[in-house]
Amino acid sequence: MTDTAYTPPGALPPQQPMAGQTTQIRVLSQYLKDLTFQNPEAARGFSTQVTPQINVGIDVGGAPVGGRENTYEVDLRLSAKGIVGGEMIFLCEVVFSGAFQLLNVQQQDVEPLLLIECPALLFPFTRRIMAEVTREGGFPPVLVEPVDFMGLYRAQRLGQPG
Repeated sequence: MTDTAYTPPGALPPQQPMAGQTTQIRVLSQYLKDLTFQNPEAARGFSTQVTPQINVGIDVGGAPVGGRENTYEVDLRLSAKGIVGGEMIFLCEVVFSGAFQLLNVQQQDVEPLLLIECPALLFPFTRRIMAEVTREGGFPPVLVEPVDFMGLYRAQRLGQPG
């Protein structure tokens, strides 16, 4: 494996840290970017006592924010699909995002910070939204287990087991 630096398209190269400066991740904003909840069999769901099988998915992405030096938007996407008897009874998708400024970061550290540290900061809010929306849809709240973002990063970006 060769060492290559990750440079997001359109990114300005981070300044090299000077002696004594520490790496900083500044959270500029956090926001709900997209929310989808489908409950196609709502009335039927209330008449059954069957606990749905829940399939959970997660995805992370990051991109530079145009015109802002060392600033990136990170999206954390959680999805949950409730299935009973092979049929979907609900679908919930949440995209919770944040704008982050990375200070005193070397180029090779940008991607890991964007795909490991930043989503870890967004996760508790995304998890809470997922739980509240599924509860308001008439189902038990979907409580997503804590995520090992380092393992996810290794599995997706480096081809190593998570």
